[in-house]
Amino acid sequence: MMPTAARLIAALAFAVVGFFTAELYKPGLPPETQWGRFTLICTVIGLLCGWIVMGRLAGRGTRTALGAGLRTSATMLFHAMILFSVYEMILRALRKRYPGVFEAIEGTFDIILIYGAALLRPEPLIALVAGGLLAGLLTEWVARRAG
Repeated sequence: MMPTAARLIAALAFAVVGFFTAELYKPGLPPETQWGRFTLICTVIGLLCGWIVMGRLAGRGTRTALGAGLRTSATMLFHAMILFSVYEMILRALRKRYPGVFEAIEGTFDIILIYGAALLRPEPLIALVAGGLLAGLLTEWVARRAG
């Protein structure tokens, strides 16, 4: 994973996508939700996915850049959903809400469904899709100019 200008731009662009998507996602959950470092963590997930996923696919053409941008957004979403659902499950398990290990693992999928339902609002979806497409195009543009 050699550092390149395209990888750097991909990381920064997807960090921005992660930030804005996180901020637009928050109103979809109950107002008493305690967010803590939610936006920061989503920004870091975007940064890492941009560097690793999009950065690796930069420089292969516009069509590939659009697909890679969507792929990177989907990867960000997947990792964020898993991370936050497992974290919530661990918090619930520590409060003895699950009678056993298998119920706790099953509870993770219930939490993913709850978080996923809040994602079905148009604002975070548009930010994720449009942001992924634009970040993919920006990364491709930089890859062509720098390479």
